[in-house]
Amino acid sequence: MVELAVPSALVKGGWVGLWLLAVGVATEGVRRNTSASPEVTRKIVHIGAGNAIVLAWWLHTPTWMGVAASVVFSAVALLSYRLPILPGINSVGRPSLGTFFYAVSIGVLTALFWPMQHPEFAVIGILTMTWGDGLAALVGQAHGHHPYQLLGSSKSWEGSLTMLMVSFAVCMVVLGVAFGWGLSGIAIAAIVALVATGLETISILGLDNLTVPLGSSLLAYGLALGWL
Repeated sequence: MVELAVPSALVKGGWVGLWLLAVGVATEGVRRNTSASPEVTRKIVHIGAGNAIVLAWWLHTPTWMGVAASVVFSAVALLSYRLPILPGINSVGRPSLGTFFYAVSIGVLTALFWPMQHPEFAVIGILTMTWGDGLAALVGQAHGHHPYQLLGSSKSWEGSLTMLMVSFAVCMVVLGVAFGWGLSGIAIAAIVALVATGLETISILGLDNLTVPLGSSLLAYGLALGWL
C-alpha cells in the first residue's frame, strides 16, 4: 500500500503543479505582451495560485505536499526580494512581504487543517485572501473614488465593500459544499466576512496576506464547531 501511495501522491501533486505552471505562464504573457500595470499581473498570480488549494482539496493531496510547497515558495519569495526572480509579482512600487506571507499562510493552514480532516477551513482562509483581497485591490485601484487611511494603509470604501461581499460569498459556498446549505452557514459567512474585511484594512508590509487567511480559517472553524 505504501508503494502505491507515493506515485498516487506525486500524480496529484503533478496536477497542482501544472495548474501553477499555467498561472505562471499566463502571468508572464500578460506582463510581456500587454500594458497591464504591475498590480494587475501581481493579482493574476495572487488569484490564480490561490485556487490551487481547491484542486488540492478535491484531489485529497497529502499534508506533507502542501507544507513542502509552502517552504519552497516561502524561500523563493524571500530570495526574490534580493534577486529578480519574480518581477511580475514584486514590482508593485511599495515595500511588502506579502508574497512571503502568502506562501507561509498556505503551509500553516495545510499543516493545521489537513490532518484534522477539515481541509475546507483552510480553503476558506486561502480563498478569502485570494479572491477577497485580490479583487478588493483591483476594484479599489480602478474605482476607488472614496479613499480612507488606516494605520498608514491607503484603502477605499469601494475596495473594502468588494472584500466584504467576496469574502461572504467564498465562505458561504465552501461551507455549503462541505456541510450543506443552511442559515447557520450564512451567519458564519457573514461574521467571517466582516472580520476578514477588518483584517484586510491593516495591510502594513503585506501582513494581511497572513492575518486574513489565518483569521478567517480559525474563526470559521470555531463558529462551525457550535453551529454546524
